[in-house]
Amino acid sequence: MVERWDRIGRTAAYGAAAALVPYLVIKVSWVVGSLLGLLPVGRGFGLGGWLVLNTVTIGMAAAGITLGLALVRPWGMRIPGRLVGFLAWVGSGFLVSILPFVVVSALVHSGSGDSGSSGGSKGDAAMPGWEAVLLQCSFVGTGIGLAIALPAYLWRRWPQALRRPEQCSTPPGPLWPAATGAVTGLAWLYWAAGGPLGIAHRDERPANWHVLVGVSACWALAASAAVPALVRRRPARLPYPLLLAVAWLGSGSMFAWSGWRLPATLYVALAHPSDVSYPENVAAAVTLHVTAVLTGAGIMRTLMRRDRGRASAPNSAQPSAARVGRHS
Repeated sequence: MVERWDRIGRTAAYGAAAALVPYLVIKVSWVVGSLLGLLPVGRGFGLGGWLVLNTVTIGMAAAGITLGLALVRPWGMRIPGRLVGFLAWVGSGFLVSILPFVVVSALVHSGSGDSGSSGGSKGDAAMPGWEAVLLQCSFVGTGIGLAIALPAYLWRRWPQALRRPEQCSTPPGPLWPAATGAVTGLAWLYWAAGGPLGIAHRDERPANWHVLVGVSACWALAASAAVPALVRRRPARLPYPLLLAVAWLGSGSMFAWSGWRLPATLYVALAHPSDVSYPENVAAAVTLHVTAVLTGAGIMRTLMRRDRGRASAPNSAQPSAARVGRHS
């Protein structure tokens, strides 16, 4: 069973890397086409900002492809664990929000008779249908592939990470990330449901905005609920790997998406582009994004702190067991 799961994980890792290739090619074509004047610049951007944005996403796609290969190739086992873990955490954080967003957005648009777009990367500039489909397939394929490949990689490299700790020499970490994550999630859920407080432009909330904010809210609330169950000493009702996955993915979603949207919000607030504005009040949006980034990092620090304590527990317990054996 373990060998079969490992084979499935390795196949999924190759699939995740391959799925991002179309995204990478499209982004490179946008940069080259814009430089040569063959493709339009995205709505709300000057040429410089458009090139910077897409160059960053090209780097992210390249990192995602490298990550997929690292989860299956032998050299991936030699990469520092913190680097692999951070890239996997951020990448999965982006993708767990994108996957439900793509599905729900497609249902919303089909129900309203609106074909929509793939997320508005080019805004009003006409994007070919095949391009939008490839972008969505890249996100969906990579998300599914990493979701299967990452646990298999973790099991090969750190099998103890997926097991519930029986004892831990380090006391439970602080629970402030659970509180701040819950507050942030509830605020986003309020906005997704149509709440007006903290909204500056009430008429500029498309269906896609409601969906993405709602998905982010759900992940924030789920991660906040998982943290207390993970750090308390008595066993939880839910399986430990499930709680660990929820905390991992939810914290990654908060850190990655708010870390991405924070500079975009500040750019719109400072540059005042004529054709782009966000629905949220700038101060409220920035406050929530900063809180989400700190909360995501805080949850991950709590998980790492508990894992370090678990790793040291057997070493500290072994001498005691030996002494018991000598005196018995």
